[in-house]
Amino acid sequence: MSNFNFNKVILGGRLTADPELKQTTSGIPMVSFTVAVNRSYASKDQQRETDFFNVTAWRTRAEFVAKFFKKGSAICIVGAIQNRQYTDQQGQKRTFTDIVADEVMFVDSRGDNPAYSTSNPADTFVPNFADNDSAKFKEVKGDEDLPF
Repeated sequence: MSNFNFNKVILGGRLTADPELKQTTSGIPMVSFTVAVNRSYASKDQQRETDFFNVTAWRTRAEFVAKFFKKGSAICIVGAIQNRQYTDQQGQKRTFTDIVADEVMFVDSRGDNPAYSTSNPADTFVPNFADNDSAKFKEVKGDEDLPF
């Protein structure tokens, strides 16, 4: 177990602001946003505390978040914690902790998600995966071909 490395986080919460899609100088889509997560316990005065997590999504995940999530949307993130260092304007080294999203999922039903404000019910999301994930699946014709 000396080479055991594991960095995985699952967050479920609500967006604190509308995500804004940006691009790097090389044209890669990215979005940064904050997820508010209520703690599962209350303080002594029965107030539930909230933690705020900075999240970054890249490429198709960034486009997905920017298109379908708005302030207040419930969201589930699966990703990894990443620490980055930078030097501020006063010359002090600072560390920034961020969650890099590997997966982004809906939590709200379509009627509860503020991003679904379209009046056309035919507007549905069809994911566009650049690495052609559908090529990894094989059609199974009958129950006898199932592996379980």
